[in-house]
Amino acid sequence: MLVHSRSAKWAIWALFLLLFVPLFAVPLLVIVAASFATNWSGAFPSGPTAEHYAAATSGDALQALTTSLTTAVGASLLALTVGSWAAVAAASLRRGGKRFLDALFMLPVAVPSVVVGLAVLVAFSKPPMLLNGTRWIVILAHTVLVTAFAYQSVSAATVRLDPMYEQAAASLGARPSYVLWRIRLPLLLPSLTAAAGLCFALSMGELSATMMLYPPDWTPLPVQIFAATDRGSLFTGAAVAVVLMGTTLLVLLGVSRIRTRASYR
Repeated sequence: MLVHSRSAKWAIWALFLLLFVPLFAVPLLVIVAASFATNWSGAFPSGPTAEHYAAATSGDALQALTTSLTTAVGASLLALTVGSWAAVAAASLRRGGKRFLDALFMLPVAVPSVVVGLAVLVAFSKPPMLLNGTRWIVILAHTVLVTAFAYQSVSAATVRLDPMYEQAAASLGARPSYVLWRIRLPLLLPSLTAAAGLCFALSMGELSATMMLYPPDWTPLPVQIFAATDRGSLFTGAAVAVVLMGTTLLVLLGVSRIRTRASYR
């Protein structure tokens, strides 16, 4: 911390807690409390039970969790591949070309995700690319939505790379492909893992575009949460939401371990 005064440090921590707890911690704690309740008519929940988690980890909810994990992993890998390739390619372009790629990849983020879902639905509802009604259209929509974050993360890391390593390898006769695979990509590995984690987390929580596209046999967990709360099962929906948060956090912790190890390379 840049503040050296003890009183100033305490003031900053107090301000942080004052802002953090109401805005971030309280809503999450409310969801966790509701997941263990059977009734909430007063200031605090009542009727503690763990039965909601039995429903949240079996049957349709478990299938929805598997669907969300499969969709998020597939979309993250595709987004990381496309976004990283475009970011590395953009680094060698002139200023105008790089601006064009930046605008192209940021366009899905600049519009509401429901618009992206509608665009994907219209584009892939007729031959020769008929994906409507399949799981692939959901994975494709998630890929379109999260690729921008992979592109921006890797692009920012590419700008910060020291060209000395690549120049030294080229002066020793290394081919461009060798420089890419053995020097540039290993140096970008921390940014690649961070981008993969961000893409995964965003895909796990995506709802708007998914609602327009998902087929009956491919229902992600956010849709399951929406359906549960829409029919009045608020406490069961809260338990499913906690399962979603916990699963996402576990995967992100695993990705952070990979990123930490890559940082020491």
